[in-house]
Amino acid sequence: MSAATENRIDRKLRYGRGMGIERRPGWLAYTLIGVIFVGGAYPLWWSFIIGSSDKSVLADTWPPLLPGGQFWINVGEVFDTIPFWLALGNSIIVSSVITISVILFSTLAGYAFAKLKFRGREGLMVFVIATLAVPTQLGIIPLFMLMKDFGWTGTLGAVIIPTLVTAFGVFFMRQYLVDVIPDELIEAARMDGASMISTFWHVGVPAARPAMAILGLFTFMTAWTDYLWPLLVVPQNPTLQVALSQLQSARYVDYSVVLAGAVLATLPLLVLFVLAGKQLVSGIMAGAVKG
Repeated sequence: MSAATENRIDRKLRYGRGMGIERRPGWLAYTLIGVIFVGGAYPLWWSFIIGSSDKSVLADTWPPLLPGGQFWINVGEVFDTIPFWLALGNSIIVSSVITISVILFSTLAGYAFAKLKFRGREGLMVFVIATLAVPTQLGIIPLFMLMKDFGWTGTLGAVIIPTLVTAFGVFFMRQYLVDVIPDELIEAARMDGASMISTFWHVGVPAARPAMAILGLFTFMTAWTDYLWPLLVVPQNPTLQVALSQLQSARYVDYSVVLAGAVLATLPLLVLFVLAGKQLVSGIMAGAVKG
């Protein structure tokens, strides 16, 4: 066999058309990624442009592509109009407590449904999945009446307690843990004398960390951007989204100020994505390999 033939076979093995082994993405992939990135980032960039400009730019035929010099002036208007720091603190408390609780309880329940044998397990799992089909709006009125009877309206507990655990979180963790932890590993831990809680802590939690990171990230984002339920139960002690709605409650709305406040509310999520990006990518890759 000639050297040219060997090289051709080697290239086919390395960059095979069927499997794509070690194939590097081409210009089309990078172009598609760039278009998606620009399309996703442009709304935030446009909000920053309007939030840093005078309100007159909205009347222009073509909006500017570069930010103006009034961002901090508009931010000062936001601080003067709404209780921004109180709302920011409330949102941090609510989102953090909900995220920690959902991760803890969803991981516990998901581990139980995935690896523990008990009567009625399949029926309970079907019931949990069925609750995902119930619209959130359907339970708002009875839930509000319940919070009112408990005397919790106007407190952050009315926002936190109804979402301490979610059906999606339980289902997500169960689907992840059902295959990622071998049953033999759990049996070996139990034979070594580990209790059920010790087995969960030393076997289940390390295996579940990538999924916990993904669940925590999306739970925090959902709690941070929630508007309807906090508007009903804590209008006088608002979260950040409820407070920002006050910027456009007057007869005349200055959209430069509104969008400046929206940019401020988005910054914590961007910081969270940057800090949790490594765990997010590792979790997605672990799920892809598992599947």
